[in-house]
Amino acid sequence: MDKYAVIGNPVAHSKSPQIHAAFAHATGQGMTYERLLAPKDAFAATVDAFVRDGGFGLNVTVPFKLEAHALADSCSARAELAGAVNTLKREHGTWYGDNTDGPGIVRDLAHNLGVALAGREVLVLGAGGAARGIMSALLAERPHSVTISNRTAHKAADVARLFSRFGNVVAAAPPALAGRAFDVVINATSAGLADAAPPPWPGTIFASAGFAYDMIYGDAPTSFLLWALRHGAARTADGLGMLIEQAAESFLLWRGVRPATGPVFALLRPAGSS
Repeated sequence: MDKYAVIGNPVAHSKSPQIHAAFAHATGQGMTYERLLAPKDAFAATVDAFVRDGGFGLNVTVPFKLEAHALADSCSARAELAGAVNTLKREHGTWYGDNTDGPGIVRDLAHNLGVALAGREVLVLGAGGAARGIMSALLAERPHSVTISNRTAHKAADVARLFSRFGNVVAAAPPALAGRAFDVVINATSAGLADAAPPPWPGTIFASAGFAYDMIYGDAPTSFLLWALRHGAARTADGLGMLIEQAAESFLLWRGVRPATGPVFALLRPAGSS
């Protein structure tokens, strides 16, 4: 059985094993898939041990997407542009890195949630590997603008410069967003993982029909989505759909077949659940 895993810290909450088990069953693939907890200072060592144990491929989650890019021997164009890798495939004794986050979030927004990005004002919170991984795909949908906001202002400015050739991208410090409102607000930070300090962004960032999207997912609404609802967001969604859609892209890279995602939505979030 070919061996795959999701690697991260934390990783116990990950639904990726259920997703890939369903994909493998539906497509008749012989494979196993597990969770792999890596110490925050031992990502490469954990990956090496996985290879020695016969590993074929990895999904990479927080906080290791930048380290995964550095580890990869070669990368797809979209992963190279993002400087972040969320999918590793073992090929001829080397690692090939890809980033399926962008296609995953766009397919979830457009196909599953009916949220059009064309002509919209979009705000991305955060400037790390998660944000970089979705930027080119967001801009390909031709929004009116994408604003990047981060606690550390120079990191947001770096992302804006990197992607400005693909569309209208600007950086803004959190206080500079006062008085501005956005149609779509995407949380690309890890703040949704657990209750934490209040976000640094003003509560006026949501347009009257504003949509809040958290790339983090959970069995209950994340702290970011609860904050968004309290501050005027009309609709919200977490990142479960993105997880499923990007997983399908990873599965295609590993196994050569793209599985249907609809049945997995019903498996992981039955009708009537949160």
